[in-house]
Amino acid sequence: MTPFKTVTGIAAPMPAPNVDTDVIMPKQFLKRIDRQGLAIGAFHDIRFDENGDKRPEFILNQPPYDQAKFLVCGANFGCGSSREYAVWGLMQIGVRAIIASSIAGIFFGNCEKNGLAAIILPEDEVQQLLAITGDARNSELTIDLPSQTILAANEQRFEFTMNASRKSLLIEGADHVAITLESQSDIKQFEAQQAVSESWLWSH
Repeated sequence: MTPFKTVTGIAAPMPAPNVDTDVIMPKQFLKRIDRQGLAIGAFHDIRFDENGDKRPEFILNQPPYDQAKFLVCGANFGCGSSREYAVWGLMQIGVRAIIASSIAGIFFGNCEKNGLAAIILPEDEVQQLLAITGDARNSELTIDLPSQTILAANEQRFEFTMNASRKSLLIEGADHVAITLESQSDIKQFEAQQAVSESWLWSH
């Protein structure tokens, strides 16, 4: 995964609350058994019309928001089903972080497992960011993960908290499997010792 340290990019304001995973990644795109080719599915039904043309009124179809790396979202973003495809699709259209006052629990966990930064701010600060980024001239943000700060185009600074282990995973660009594999030699040593001391566990 791509490490997340200090990232600057366009932030798209998406203030609607309760945007669920069926909106983020509609069910017709859940047929794949791998993670590829999901960019087309991200927000598909509100991003494209029935002819496959981009809906000009949708924020991510409007410049500069069509280059958005961050989404500033309404409360309870990512509610609904547990589909991990929703996170994969967002990342494939270039989204690096979600900023909201609340993010649905399973979606939040899927973000952690896949390197998508999920940042929680107080509601009043989210509203400030929505107002700032709603002006396309002020739509650029810088997220500094080591210092846990967001710098807006108007020089306004926002601070956020993040669990230390989740922060470390994002900065290193690692996932839970990669962290486990770092202990591979210790795991093999334990298995070898157990195969002798508790051989019945290893009998077939």
